[in-house]
Amino acid sequence: MKATYIRNFVFGVEDGLVSTVGVLAGIAVAGVAVGTIFLTGVVLIFVEAFSMAAGSFLSETSAEEYSTGKNADTKHPIIAGFVMFISYFIAGLVPLFPYAVADAASAPIFSISASIATLFFLGITSGALSRTGIWRSAFRMAIIGGIAIGIGAVAGWFLK
Repeated sequence: MKATYIRNFVFGVEDGLVSTVGVLAGIAVAGVAVGTIFLTGVVLIFVEAFSMAAGSFLSETSAEEYSTGKNADTKHPIIAGFVMFISYFIAGLVPLFPYAVADAASAPIFSISASIATLFFLGITSGALSRTGIWRSAFRMAIIGGIAIGIGAVAGWFLK
């Protein structure tokens, strides 16, 4: 498996979780209706998944052209962009799902908990794929992602 695909997978899942749960938590603590939070999450996931895929394609193409000095073969950047889109999109559903099934008071707690647990599992997966310390990778991913999630919640609370 190419490192490019692993990089885009990890980046897509991490950003899909953290961006989505950060926005949703920030909006939820401001007291917005759960239906509005859910709609915001759906729009965010679609727009950001495509944006991240386009950014991945463009950056991978640019990097390949820079390193070779000629026009890039777009096969690998297209696959990398697809990996980014799918990983972001699916991961974004994790923090969104609680807003579809839980009330406004408990949905943020379930959303944040599920996202941090998924980040922890992503760290284990990343550590296993890279054949490095899985526990170090798991805790690093959960802690750094958790801090980013907290920033979204604090911003929403502060600005409400």
